[in-house]
Amino acid sequence: MNVLLTGANGFLGKQFVLTYSDKVKLKCLGRGSDNTFQSDIRHHINEFDEIFDQVIHCAGKAHSLPKNELDADDFFAVNHQGTLNLLNSLKNHIPKQFIFISTVAVYGKETGILISEENSLDGITPYAKSKILAENEILRWGKLNNVKTLILRLPLIAGSNPPGNLGKMISGIKSGRYFSIARGIARRSAVIAEDVTQFVLENPNSHGIYNLTDGYHPSFHEIEEVIKEQLGGKKIKTISTSVSKMIGRVGDFIPKSPVNSNIISKMINDLTFDDSKAKNQIGWSPRRVIDAFKIR
Repeated sequence: MNVLLTGANGFLGKQFVLTYSDKVKLKCLGRGSDNTFQSDIRHHINEFDEIFDQVIHCAGKAHSLPKNELDADDFFAVNHQGTLNLLNSLKNHIPKQFIFISTVAVYGKETGILISEENSLDGITPYAKSKILAENEILRWGKLNNVKTLILRLPLIAGSNPPGNLGKMISGIKSGRYFSIARGIARRSAVIAEDVTQFVLENPNSHGIYNLTDGYHPSFHEIEEVIKEQLGGKKIKTISTSVSKMIGRVGDFIPKSPVNSNIISKMINDLTFDDSKAKNQIGWSPRRVIDAFKIR
């Protein structure tokens, strides 16, 4: 199988390389010199002169909050325009399957239980909006060119040396600056990176839009305990909900504060996504994050 992967140097992209490298003819598109095709997807991508059985579009801008309008625009340049550029580069050699790594952020929910793919896409952040636009372009293009398009909306992704909020949690626990809020009872959907990449490898004919989670939705406390044990039993400090909200309000007025009301809200409210569609229609069978998560 001839496969093209974008974003090979990113967190999930690296896992795709590990999963795919000795099983298929894998070629990578990206800015780094170690890529087969060197290109910044924000700009023009030369048309390919070979047909790929599978294209995995993993490249994207995430894990940051825009600091200004220029930074916000970059989400659209990478996630939306970059996707358009990639699709255009494939116009003369249409692949059999196109996989897009999307996000549950498209739903725009801060709280909720088992949110399904049927929910409206209400995301308002540049990240969410740019991913929604990209999804729409891919669906339109796939229908026009009779390509099997597989859109995977992922929650928190767990794996070795993770970025984003999970990486911050590990760093905070390691340094002693992390606080467990309200006994860590709030639940969050998560998924093991390797489970996602292995699933994609084994399903070259799948298509549709799916949430992928571990189906268990661990609590913050459970994730904290997994990390704590792997760090040698590091003690985790705890604070009450009322105190955490007060700290969050103070952080709202401090530029670059690591804690604000939005972050506190995410840590005290459940936010889970329903993956039953993937289990019932395409055989998704993940491991529980608390059983498989290794921080290194």
